[in-house]
Amino acid sequence: MKKSALLLGLSLLTHQAFAALTEKEQAMVDYINQSNPKALTLLEDLVNINSGTMNFAGVEKVANTLIPEFKALGFDARFEEGSAFNRAGHLVAELHGGTGPKLLLIGHLDTVFEPESPFQTFEKISDTVAKGPGIADMKGGDVIILQALRALDATGELKDMNIMVVMTGDEELSGRPLALSKKALTDGAKWADIALGFENGDGNPATANVSRRGSVDWTLTVKGVPSHSSQIFKDSVGAGSIYEASRILTTFYSELRSEELLTYNPGRIMGGTDVTHDKKSNSGTTFGKNNVVAETTIVTGDIRAISEKQLTRVKQKMSKIVADSLPQTQSHIEFGEGYPALAPTAGNKALLGIYSTVSEDLGQGAVGAVNPLNAGAADVSFTSQYVDMAIDGLGMSGAGAHTVKETGILNALPAQSKRAAVLLYRLKRQD
Repeated sequence: MKKSALLLGLSLLTHQAFAALTEKEQAMVDYINQSNPKALTLLEDLVNINSGTMNFAGVEKVANTLIPEFKALGFDARFEEGSAFNRAGHLVAELHGGTGPKLLLIGHLDTVFEPESPFQTFEKISDTVAKGPGIADMKGGDVIILQALRALDATGELKDMNIMVVMTGDEELSGRPLALSKKALTDGAKWADIALGFENGDGNPATANVSRRGSVDWTLTVKGVPSHSSQIFKDSVGAGSIYEASRILTTFYSELRSEELLTYNPGRIMGGTDVTHDKKSNSGTTFGKNNVVAETTIVTGDIRAISEKQLTRVKQKMSKIVADSLPQTQSHIEFGEGYPALAPTAGNKALLGIYSTVSEDLGQGAVGAVNPLNAGAADVSFTSQYVDMAIDGLGMSGAGAHTVKETGILNALPAQSKRAAVLLYRLKRQD
């Protein structure tokens, strides 16, 4: 923690009584109400720009649509290109020199829908629901960030704040190495006191994320002695690679299940006499015969853990299981780089308490924590090592993310914008 006094002050804010909105806060609410049509138009424009992660031109076009909006609010806004990590790049907007805590606001520009997807356009399907690629995940969240900042500006509160906005261009398919592709985020986190993520969370406005599990890939490679199948289990041949891989996976399943909030999934397996594996395309080939003992088996998967401590412990357990080989087999497990965990710290829980109070004062009800089992990894996790407080899931409610049925709840746009604006205002007051 960088500032224990800050943590204490913000924790106390959770318990302060805001029986009604202040005059300034009501002015922010009024601004968001009257400017909501403009926000909806911007949302539709953004959704209609294809920004699949690998459509670099589209990702940059989304950034270039938003950059003038930030500049109009006094931010130093720019696009940082990402050739070093084979992605389009990131939008970074900064406003410095004010008072109060340093706030990092996190969004992303890309979607999972590349130009060849049949799902390309915004479509209003009722007065309260629209569908479109990335409407909830997370172009709605990007617009909420802007609306909250506009409300602060309209009431004279923005100019003396310390805010950095990072909207990444590779949240849905991270560039490598992560040390470069997530550098804008980690640099922002090192500067900031508090991080706020505007992902759509679990789609429920009554929840937000105080924790997210990390995600790390693993690759298991098993070698055996090739032989005629009639010789399997003999001392000179042993069990073969497929039996050994099966032993390892079965032991993973039986011995790691006691770990709370842990999941570990084998997503791909290839075994036989000849095996090829293309990591970039997540594919491979196998050749083998039923009467030949398999020489090679490759399994790939991921681990999702709630903390770095849990991840380290699980890696050690998996490595020990792998090392206990069946006869005449050799196995090796390799762990890749991945998203860190956002652990459910006291600071994060206190920040959720402040956010919940804001929601109640707006008449929107209390906000509780998302079960980490219902939340995937996200960019906010890269701040966990550096900031005093972090929460995520402050974006636009919706359903069907990552599918051609993705929808956004239109009245969530002003509702979540009001929450964000009042939250930022109250955090600013803790000078």
